[in-house]
Amino acid sequence: MAVVVLVLWVFTAGAGFSVLITSNLKGDRVVSAAQLVPADARPAAQGPAAPVAPVAPTKDRFAPPSLVAARNAPVVPGARALLEFAHPALGIIGLAFWLGFTLVHYRVLGWIGFGLAAATACVGLTWFAANVRAAHRRDPAEPADRDPADPADPADPADIVPSFRGRLVALHGAGATLTFVLAALSAVVLRG
Repeated sequence: MAVVVLVLWVFTAGAGFSVLITSNLKGDRVVSAAQLVPADARPAAQGPAAPVAPVAPTKDRFAPPSLVAARNAPVVPGARALLEFAHPALGIIGLAFWLGFTLVHYRVLGWIGFGLAAATACVGLTWFAANVRAAHRRDPAEPADRDPADPADPADPADIVPSFRGRLVALHGAGATLTFVLAALSAVVLRG
């Protein structure tokens, strides 16, 4: 059964890799030096300010400003980049421990691999929730098809909402769930 979990884990990692390469997180975005400086640290523009056309925001009638601000604020600033790194990293390390468990049937390696699979699942679900929240937080007046590589677009690169293909995400999630359950059963049933 450990071999089945290993093959399923590799399949899940492959599905996750295909999710990443088909998303807009390819790393080919051109980021100017001005975009790397935080918005609050940038100097104010010289000369008269351009008139800004008022945009009628869509808001809940009963939502106080503090609730609107809490809904629009990121839970942990910069967390998406950390989660984007940690999810695959934990998955690969867990896969290595599970490979060790498959080869030598030492239960400690199996439990470490299972623990890393659980941590990977938690980080992956958190990353998914952060991306969904960021997609809902997007300004409805902002065009969804803006080009993040356009230097004339002064948008913050951290505000770009990743887009993933739904079927691949569902396939990755289903494979990860099955891997998690079978890894737990394998670690409990197999004697070391």
